[in-house]
Amino acid sequence: MKYDTMQCEIIYKKQPVPGVHDWIVDAEDFARAAKPGQFVHVLVPGKTLRRPISICDIDAENGTLRLVFQERGEGTELLGQKHLGDFIDLLAPLGTGFTLGDTNRSALFVGGGIGVPPLLAAAKEFGSNATVILGFRNKDSVILARDFALAGCRVFIATDDGSMGFHGTVADCARQYAEETDVLFACGPKPMLKALNELVQEKKIPAQFSLEERMACGVGACLGCACKIKRDGKEMYGHVCKDGPVFDSRSIVWEE
Repeated sequence: MKYDTMQCEIIYKKQPVPGVHDWIVDAEDFARAAKPGQFVHVLVPGKTLRRPISICDIDAENGTLRLVFQERGEGTELLGQKHLGDFIDLLAPLGTGFTLGDTNRSALFVGGGIGVPPLLAAAKEFGSNATVILGFRNKDSVILARDFALAGCRVFIATDDGSMGFHGTVADCARQYAEETDVLFACGPKPMLKALNELVQEKKIPAQFSLEERMACGVGACLGCACKIKRDGKEMYGHVCKDGPVFDSRSIVWEE
């Protein structure tokens, strides 16, 4: 895994819903090297540990990365206070991203909450061949639906309270489209991914899951993001930051 550090300028900044920040940063070298599903590690002034943020979109031609993140603690709250024109210290591109394969296949993308942003760059590659299911608590939490639609994807919303779109979980919604799916990509909380794993096993759909996990070093040097996986028929511990965050669904050991 090849990575570097660079000072990157925030050239676009908005807040689509309270507590969620949408940035575009000038990061020419990273934009040329990054792949959908990878992430960056952001230095927070005054904090020892960097904060991981998934790469939402990549514009290699214009040399930019799009980062969408949610305030989940003091570190991300501090990042949310950054201004347009500020520079941030990025360690990137990190992790193993999605293996897209043939983008003429019928692909199903399933995201839950802040697990939605990592799917955008990959879904754009499939365009009209992608069906996208985005899950949120309620209609006021919905983000990026328009971005997927502008990429030509067929987009459906699922909300926990039924205030918008499908009333229920994204896994239940995804079941409606499983028969027409050649490959599935997903990112979100583990209960969501576990439910989707049951679906892909039942329907025999190849799937790749991006795991959400707390990270410390971001490069596989510590055990802060260890997860149990299967490799060559044996159970072992891998690193979400280095071996993932994207894994073949069949390699993940689901703890009870």
